[in-house]
Amino acid sequence: MPAPLAIRAAGITKSFGANLAVDGAGVTVGPGELAALLGPSGSGKTTLLRVIAGFERPDAGTVEIGERTVVGPGTWVEPEHRRIGMVFQDGALFPHLTVARNVAFGGPREGRAQECLEMVGLADRGGSYPHELSGGERQRVALARALAMDPEVVLLDEPFAALDATLRTSLREEVASILRDARASALLVTHDQQEALSLADQVVIMRDGRVEQAGTPEEVYARPTSRWVAGFLGAAEVVSGTASQGTVDTELGRLSLDEPVEGPVDVLVRPESVAVVACAEAGEGAYGGVRGQVLSRSFFGHDQLLSVELDSGRRLRCRVVGGRGWRPGDEVLVRVVGFVHAMPRRSSDDG
Repeated sequence: MPAPLAIRAAGITKSFGANLAVDGAGVTVGPGELAALLGPSGSGKTTLLRVIAGFERPDAGTVEIGERTVVGPGTWVEPEHRRIGMVFQDGALFPHLTVARNVAFGGPREGRAQECLEMVGLADRGGSYPHELSGGERQRVALARALAMDPEVVLLDEPFAALDATLRTSLREEVASILRDARASALLVTHDQQEALSLADQVVIMRDGRVEQAGTPEEVYARPTSRWVAGFLGAAEVVSGTASQGTVDTELGRLSLDEPVEGPVDVLVRPESVAVVACAEAGEGAYGGVRGQVLSRSFFGHDQLLSVELDSGRRLRCRVVGGRGWRPGDEVLVRVVGFVHAMPRRSSDDG
């Protein structure tokens, strides 16, 4: 028999006056899973997290933590009784308490606070005060405090947003490793696409209070269900085409589909799926593809991003590896390699 879900939230609706913040949204988190609620500002992700934590009462919907209903018709369990550990953006440590006393604040079992400090690599900082720590160390203390009470789930609300870019990258990898080593089930709120895709087992994308798509990082990135999701999750071109029998005809040529679909479609083209070759180095007939001209390039060392204007007038971003010195004005051939993902075209463009 499968283990019960760590979190099951369904049909959550929450309004603040005339503002509908969450509109029938839900999320599930499996045991030991790290899930991310991802969306732009105002999408409802933090409100949904606060409903799960018990900081907001929803207008409708249910929340289960483990096998226990904590929100539902006639049911409301206060936050302190939900067995939830919380990590906030600013850490929310008590400045007048030492690190050890901060971690032990909720009254964990004897020795647990020191165990958690060891877990986050701060075993020797128990006697320090929060102002004596770096921003990354304070967030690790906050995580230790969240884990100290052996919660059913850990909720993290933009925990890295206040840190500089370099520290944010290293700390989020540390935190994910700590959570997995602790076999904790966790739900992370973030507006950072890279953060969600690199850390989470499951990504739940919210927009205007609703869940737009949920799936593994690979699924939501490679097979978005709408043009909006495609554009939100990184650089993407969406070209129109007509699909039939496993292929789709577009201005970029006839392309192979990753999944069968028929009729008018929008085709997702990521920059990394576009190959580029100089016209002078490849015969057009042998290489295939369509002609264009390099407009600009951004060099990153490990790769470079080219902006190419096709003869049709469309501009296409192409991410290429290698150190070749592409220059504006270079005549090139571009072609899409591998399989592409096509979405049935909607009568109302969702952005």
